[in-house]
Amino acid sequence: MSRLRLCAAFLLVVGLVSCGERPDAESGAPVLTTASPVTTTAPERPKRMFEPPYVYGTVQAKAPAIVDGMVPVVAHIPMDKPYVFITIDDGAVQHPKARELMIEAGVWPSVFLNTKYAEGHKDYFKSLPTTVHSHTSNHPNLQGKPLEFQKNEICGNADFLATDYGKRPTLFRPPFGNYDATTRQAAASCGFKALVNWTAAVNDGRVQFQQGDKLKAGDIVLMHFRTTFVEDFTAFLNRAKQDGLTPVPLEDFLG
Repeated sequence: MSRLRLCAAFLLVVGLVSCGERPDAESGAPVLTTASPVTTTAPERPKRMFEPPYVYGTVQAKAPAIVDGMVPVVAHIPMDKPYVFITIDDGAVQHPKARELMIEAGVWPSVFLNTKYAEGHKDYFKSLPTTVHSHTSNHPNLQGKPLEFQKNEICGNADFLATDYGKRPTLFRPPFGNYDATTRQAAASCGFKALVNWTAAVNDGRVQFQQGDKLKAGDIVLMHFRTTFVEDFTAFLNRAKQDGLTPVPLEDFLG
């Protein structure tokens, strides 16, 4: 075989090897090989602290009826399921970690916003996995105030929230938890289904109980948008987990 033909044969073998073939050890003939398949596994979604026990946004129970033109007062919802409710008031501090904490925990709170704190922060509050409810325009103590004053605070706040968030709120919380018969009448005339108070609160990273030393099924817990949001929200999550309860949206049980 001439030198030229030997070089051509050598180049042919090299070319075949570089294209995914290997030469047979005895004959020198190229042998086809099959490349190992590349498999990819989609990363698992990190498990949330709480998994939704039902499809959020579906009505599980209705609010008590309005009687004599006054909204019912609700601070606890009787139930036989291990659910608890977290509510967050005011909106004074738009903490940057709030959305991340809520999503990672799988918890959809109900928020009660004042016009004076929420105004100008629509993008922030709309980004949260929450339902927005009413907490008056300027956060006054309503107890003992005339009907027109209370209606201006309650209805005015509802009008603002409806404009900014595209839906009129259905639940109302009076500032400081203070109310009277006039407050309940004003809230009913503004179209609310219930006046919502609470049975436990979170302050400075501690859950505080009105009665007993643990959360109970149906309890409504109060929080605020403060600089201590991370500590407070985390304290609530840990307490709910410790007491065997799952946080679910309040409005699903006051539909």
